[in-house]
Amino acid sequence: MEKTKRNNLLIIAMLVVATGLITFFLPSKNFRSLSYQQGKPWSYPMLKAPFDIPIEYDSLTKHHIIDSINANFVKIYRTDYKLVNKQLTALSKALNAQGVDPAQRQAIVASVNTLYDNGIVDYDTYDAIAHNRMPQVRILTNKVADFVSTDKMVSVRQAYAELDTMLPGPAYRATLSAVSIANYLQPNVLYDSVETKKLLDDAYQKALAPRGVVQTGESIIFPGNVVTPQKYMVLQTYERMMREREMHPNGINYSVLGQLLFVAIMMIVFYIYIKLMRPRTFDNLRKMVFLISFSTVFIVMVEIIVAFRPSYMPIIPFALVPIIIATFTDTRTAFFINMVVVMLCSLVADNQAEFIVMQFLAGNIAIVSIKELSRRSQLARCAAYIFLVYSLCFISFQVLREGNMMSVFTDNNWHPFLKYAINCVVLSFAYILIFLIEKIFGFTSTVTLVELSDINTPVLRELSEACPGTFQHSLQVANLAAEAAHEIGANPQLARAGALYHDIGKIDNPAFFTENQNGVNPHDSLTPDQSARIVINHVTDGVKRADKAKLPQVIKDFILQHHGKGRTRYFYTMACKAHPGEEVDPAPYTYPGPNPRTKEAAILMMADACEAAARSLKNPSEKDIANMVNNIIDGQMRDGLFNDSPISFNDIGVIKATLTERLRTFFHLRVAYPDDIKPVVKADEESDDEDLQLS
Repeated sequence: MEKTKRNNLLIIAMLVVATGLITFFLPSKNFRSLSYQQGKPWSYPMLKAPFDIPIEYDSLTKHHIIDSINANFVKIYRTDYKLVNKQLTALSKALNAQGVDPAQRQAIVASVNTLYDNGIVDYDTYDAIAHNRMPQVRILTNKVADFVSTDKMVSVRQAYAELDTMLPGPAYRATLSAVSIANYLQPNVLYDSVETKKLLDDAYQKALAPRGVVQTGESIIFPGNVVTPQKYMVLQTYERMMREREMHPNGINYSVLGQLLFVAIMMIVFYIYIKLMRPRTFDNLRKMVFLISFSTVFIVMVEIIVAFRPSYMPIIPFALVPIIIATFTDTRTAFFINMVVVMLCSLVADNQAEFIVMQFLAGNIAIVSIKELSRRSQLARCAAYIFLVYSLCFISFQVLREGNMMSVFTDNNWHPFLKYAINCVVLSFAYILIFLIEKIFGFTSTVTLVELSDINTPVLRELSEACPGTFQHSLQVANLAAEAAHEIGANPQLARAGALYHDIGKIDNPAFFTENQNGVNPHDSLTPDQSARIVINHVTDGVKRADKAKLPQVIKDFILQHHGKGRTRYFYTMACKAHPGEEVDPAPYTYPGPNPRTKEAAILMMADACEAAARSLKNPSEKDIANMVNNIIDGQMRDGLFNDSPISFNDIGVIKATLTERLRTFFHLRVAYPDDIKPVVKADEESDDEDLQLS
């Protein structure tokens, strides 16, 4: 109980970490830019306005309006009266200092004042005036901008020339030169960039004011509708406003909270499904670590790839998930986890609906076409099916968007097919990933079991050479176990592989086992406990050989469990007979166990005992075989050897019937003729009677 509670907490902790990692690598926004073009059909579902959206001008019209405003806008200037007073006062003092007579002084000051009244501007402004680009300006006085003609406005240089015209004669020239009149000529009509920008922005805002509003809940665009310029601008405004609304004014990014909540919900559903619907998988901590870590790593890798190369999304082999999961668990678990992965990865997909449909179909095809991965050709066939599914889905979605079939073969639409082909090629390398997972988590895939079932492996070759009888026994038991496993829905390939290796410990002492003896029985010279020790040791010897051959743990479990904690009944009985009236300790005659813990190990125990016992029968009838099978398996049940395995009474009944039928065919029972009908056999055909046997 304590271990179960600890494992449960560990699983919850792993799911919390997985939720954090997946959310961390997700984009920091929940709104993804939509993919659409002006003049093309809308490929998404109907879009409704989640808030009021202003109907703005399209970009071309905006440019025309802005250009028109810029061309007709009159810039804002202001007159610096303080500068004028300062300059005129300084000029009067300079003229007094030079001893200029009052009349000449007054004329000079008045002329300069006239220039300031007309307006002295900077060189850039004067250049625009001289080239007729600025016929008038607006002079801002007391927050009121009055239009003023620029005809009489001059630059500093032009003002100096104007003075020469206004004050002719050498006397004035000498005086102006003496006081350095240029020092008293500065621009007094100055450009006001702040007010100009403010008024220009006001003009833009008024001219570009929305022409209407798409109210909350109103449809923006329907599937298949052409994106007109007006619709395009509404969609652009919708996207801009969605991005602006992502960040709350308080600085809380609610999109991240939404992502975290969604991922957490999917992880909770994952936990509930495995715990309730797949309790055996949930109780296997190693499998849970694999399922959580594999799913998380795959999702995070997808998020990273899409973050840097969004165009690589169609290349990612999502069908790899159900294939790998089904290889090490079961198809229902693979189906469910595939949907969880697809739903979470849809957060980074451009068109979520199409993505979910395509990956859902591809995952189902992968599960159906590879129920039990055992050959490379299965992966190639599966990849071909998935390419076909991707291609058909793309064609159907393209026709729905464009409204015609020819659109599939135009506009470089062959690129997706190339990406789907690359996807399927990458999928073909699942064998490498399966191998890595086996090494990391200690699993044994069906692929490995098929390889182990090859009788040319070194261990089985040695068994066939050293113990030919045991080897034949193992082959027969393998066939029986595989057939029984198939009938009750267990793993036939696992049962076959375990049966082939369950007796490899007999290689060390082949002569001490009856199937390898030729008339001489070495047990005749041994005491019962010595004989029992040698027989029992074939279990531990088998595990040692399995370790040396680096066989997977699941095969070692078959070696350990195929006798469970049963007794060597023959030698225990002999010991009891040798010590009548005494209580014989059963411990030396009991196998170390443990008892079978899987259906496949329980099947092997039944098949092993029944096949060995059947060899001792002389010309058995079908009834004899059935009684023998029932007696052996019922005895194993009475001894509690199946208490630790998940096998049911119904399973045991099916196994009994299967073993009886298969053993009957092994012995090729003769056809029994009725007493009142005798076959007529010629003398030269009597030998053929031996061939009248049941198959």
